[in-house]
Amino acid sequence: MSDTIWELRLQVPQQAQALFETALESIEAGALSVGGADARGQVPLILYLGEAPDPTAITARLSAVAAVAGVAVPDFTCEMMPEIDWVAESQAGLPAVRSGRIWVHGSHVTEAPPASSIPLLIDANVAFGTGRHETTRLCLEVLQDLARRGGTPRILDLGCGSGLLALAAARLWPAAAVTASDLDAPSIRVAHENARLNGFARHRLRFDVGAGYAAAAVRRNAPYDLIVANILAGPLMSLATATSAALAPGGTAVLSGLLITQEQSVVARHRAAGLRLQARRRMGEWSALVFERPDRPGRA
Repeated sequence: MSDTIWELRLQVPQQAQALFETALESIEAGALSVGGADARGQVPLILYLGEAPDPTAITARLSAVAAVAGVAVPDFTCEMMPEIDWVAESQAGLPAVRSGRIWVHGSHVTEAPPASSIPLLIDANVAFGTGRHETTRLCLEVLQDLARRGGTPRILDLGCGSGLLALAAARLWPAAAVTASDLDAPSIRVAHENARLNGFARHRLRFDVGAGYAAAAVRRNAPYDLIVANILAGPLMSLATATSAALAPGGTAVLSGLLITQEQSVVARHRAAGLRLQARRRMGEWSALVFERPDRPGRA
């Protein structure tokens, strides 16, 4: 997510600092940074703006403050800063994340993947899912546990974000058909690109934009043997009946994005939808719940 930032710089006398700060802080969509006074008693002020400021309006504002404070009108400079992907920039120095065999790394990581690991390249971007959040790591752990059972499940990553969980599932079940959806079109574009960067052929994963189970690819490829949804407790509960309907008999749903304090409500809603709680896993204050759809009605 790149945004153009304008930087307005000036220095003001320390005795008038508070008045100038108030005037600058009142500018809409601005963020003010204040430095320490120098030997001359001048305080540097930097105002960051999301759009180009009007120099005439800034001069008028500074002149009014200067008149009240009885000081000279300060000079200022204003320039556009280079466009920077601030999310990626903040993540660029972070190390890779290890979750069992899954090793998630950004393109800045130069170390070799650990022996026998499953490396996945996921750079920070507009889409959620770099492997750092507890809920993502919980889902990765559960997926690896389920993969030890073998089989070739039909898999859905609902609310896929960056596509990390879909890519991990495709690695863990090399012959499986994987569908992924998200209601956010930019996230789907990122997921497509991540699949390409990780060497997946286009037919291995099917991505589609849509809310919940409404995406065309999600409807077309149902039912699923495995659904993973790392979203939020509210949407999970509202989709409980649809999740049950989209699961094949004997299918498994891995649900996360919820707090431990929300477990009871999420479990109750899914039990009412005919699913049976198989396991729960926790990390910090976060939880992942594993449900199964009974292979015959009435066995929930």
